[in-house]
Amino acid sequence: MKEKKHVLIVDDQPPARHGLTALLIQVPQIEVVGQATNGRESLVLIDELHPDVVLMDIQMPGMDGLETIRHIRKRWTEVRVIALTMYPSYRAEALKAGADEFLLKGCAAQMLIGAILNK
Repeated sequence: MKEKKHVLIVDDQPPARHGLTALLIQVPQIEVVGQATNGRESLVLIDELHPDVVLMDIQMPGMDGLETIRHIRKRWTEVRVIALTMYPSYRAEALKAGADEFLLKGCAAQMLIGAILNK
């Protein structure tokens, strides 16, 4: 078993990516292995980096998070996907697409970390 969870952050907004990275690098059991700005880029990085967990924004230009989650589910069933959005209305659709967890941006840090560590 790996000692650290490798995490890929997918969000089109730089402040969101940087904020998540700043939070997660403080957790010894988590390593941020990459960042993607859209769904297509995330699929390339998943193939290259083999993350354990993907933090997926839903609303992004081009390939949105829901479509991306469906692609991840078809190709990498072992990768955990945590949908992370500001919009609670996406919950059912994100879970139906194959997200393992659904969290709202701004949730408690411990809730996000627990979801990543699968606790």
